[in-house]
Amino acid sequence: MYLNIGKAFLIRKESILGIFDLDSSSQSFLTREFLSAAEKAGRVINASEDIPNSFLLCEEPDGVRVYLSQSTSRTLWKRNDQLL
Repeated sequence: MYLNIGKAFLIRKESILGIFDLDSSSQSFLTREFLSAAEKAGRVINASEDIPNSFLLCEEPDGVRVYLSQSTSRTLWKRNDQLL
C-alpha cells in the first residue's frame, strides 16, 4: 500500500517510521538539528508545492529519508488509517 503525501509522491506505508507536525515538532532544538543535518546530507525531499505543514520519516534501503508535505499530519494519519 502507498500513501500520497503530495505532488504525486507516493510513499510505501511499510517504510513510514513517523508522521510529524512541522510547527509543533520544530520547536524542539533536537528536531531542528536533526532536520538541518538531514538536509545537509541530502536526505530531505520536498513534496510540497507551498509551505510544508508536516514531515515524514521513512526507512528506505539507503537509509532514513525525510519527506516534507503540504498536508497536515492529521490528514496524513487519516489517509494512512484508511489504507488498512
